Amino acid sequence: MKRLFLFLISLLIGILLLIWVIKFVGWIEIKIAFSTFTGWQGITIFFLTLFLILVGVWKWKEILKSYGIDISFLDLSKFYLAGFSLMYFFPMVFLSGEVFRGYLLKKKNSVPWSKGMASVILDRISDWTTNLITIFFGIIFFILTIALPPRKWVIIFGGVFLFWIFVISFFYFKVFKKESIVRFFLKLINSKYRNSEPLEVEKEIFDFFRLRKNSFWKGVGLAFLEEVVTFLRTWLLIIFFGRNIGFLPVLSIVGFSYLAGMTPIPSALGIHEAIQVFAFSALGLGAATGTVFTMIIRGPELILAIVGLCFFVRLGFKLTEENLFKKEEI
Repeated sequence: MKRLFLFLISLLIGILLLIWVIKFVGWIEIKIAFSTFTGWQGITIFFLTLFLILVGVWKWKEILKSYGIDISFLDLSKFYLAGFSLMYFFPMVFLSGEVFRGYLLKKKNSVPWSKGMASVILDRISDWTTNLITIFFGIIFFILTIALPPRKWVIIFGGVFLFWIFVISFFYFKVFKKESIVRFFLKLINSKYRNSEPLEVEKEIFDFFRLRKNSFWKGVGLAFLEEVVTFLRTWLLIIFFGRNIGFLPVLSIVGFSYLAGMTPIPSALGIHEAIQVFAFSALGLGAATGTVFTMIIRGPELILAIVGLCFFVRLGFKLTEENLFKKEEI
């Protein structure tokens, strides 16, 4: 009930922000910006978004292969999309998609919980790492050459960015020193928690971070390939609007997109529009273009998230049915 309440509140905030953005920019201007966009351009953006998802599945598959686990690309795609849908629609539930993916690996493919959860956590950490790198360079360029965002935005998004920088930096510091993060927090709270599962997951994560392992560098390469595809999708979409833009401004726009995505609002509704209205205006691309940009980017993501939600319901129903059948046999 609490999670449903959080979802509804965050969704309401997003809707109110979106309404404010539309009123601020003007519906006529938004309609004009939309009129320059064609069907084949929309198909291009959709397939780039789909390719982005497939690269994510590929990365996860390579991580699993490093543990000696080989699962078909099709099955992993279903699991990945199911987890993506949870992350997309329910970002306020931390790691919900990752936990569900780990659960599916265990129940459907008999993957040990420690290896399955390690794989999805590593997949997520690689995304956070490359996203933060993009945010850092994109926002630094924007601040130094364009403009400083409003003070309230600096406080809110700056706080979010610094929090994740601290989390990722702390993680890598502990990993490369081979010091347990789980034990660190257990000591911090003086806990007598005896469950060994978190320690086993941590051990598998530490085992992956070996610089001489090909799987590690494959994971890094695929994580940066995701950034390249995201950059290409952003750059092409802006060109489709008839705008000329350089490498660093595109990097700034991608960075702002990632910042918006770090907020606990479903599909970054409203918050993404608001931040891109500021960014596009400051870059001389037009506030209406920024609004339409976010709507078009959200379109293919929403379609794939709905497909993932169907997989989530179907897989969840099958697992429930299988568990009930086993109980009846007992």
